[in-house]
Amino acid sequence: MRNCLIGAALAMLLLCACITTFAQNAKSSKSKSLALGSDRPDLSGVWFIEEYSRFILPKEDPPFQPATQELYKQRVVANTTADPDHGPDPTARCIPPGVPRVMLHPFPFEIVPARDRVVFIFEYQSLVRQIFTDGRGHPKDFDPTYMGNSVGKFEGQTLVVDTVGMNDKTWLDASGLPHSDAMHVVERYRRLDHDTLEGTFSIEDPKAYTKTWEAKKIFKLHPDWQIKEYVCAENNEIH
Repeated sequence: MRNCLIGAALAMLLLCACITTFAQNAKSSKSKSLALGSDRPDLSGVWFIEEYSRFILPKEDPPFQPATQELYKQRVVANTTADPDHGPDPTARCIPPGVPRVMLHPFPFEIVPARDRVVFIFEYQSLVRQIFTDGRGHPKDFDPTYMGNSVGKFEGQTLVVDTVGMNDKTWLDASGLPHSDAMHVVERYRRLDHDTLEGTFSIEDPKAYTKTWEAKKIFKLHPDWQIKEYVCAENNEIH
């Protein structure tokens, strides 16, 4: 009888210890989870560009390399003389717009923060960008893509996005600004106030431009908007 009572008491003590340990671990995990996001800016929400322009630099030209300037002139002529429904713009053929042009379209996008990444969901062409913020770098070997490879980090209240690995098939804006496959884009996003997001785009491309140049855009929060479906098939847009 005594052995049974002792065994029951020991079992009860063990159960209490397990419950206490579980509660402590849960509290610790919750604290870590809260701490994880406490120093990160809240950029979440559906955003829309404040003022759309066909030009990433509305008032000036970037510092062209001679060959890039000539190519740009050819595209400007093609843009103004071609059939609007079958023009030279790659997006007319449902080619992804690339970076940073994807941010410049007059379509909303949503920023969704996650534990190890920030996700950009675009209504335009239903595109998605995953910006990993877990400390990883760019892969050493990768095939160039339309949207490139993006990694990010937080500097105070600013999300910094570093993108490389883009092919040269996209335009930087609707006017036809060219770039090469050597382009390196650094984006910085910060909230100026609750309803205003500032995006700064730094373009480094020694094959196409003589020096690094920068553009800036403002986006406005639309809390009552939702991202809708957008289907794009070659020569047949449906949205």
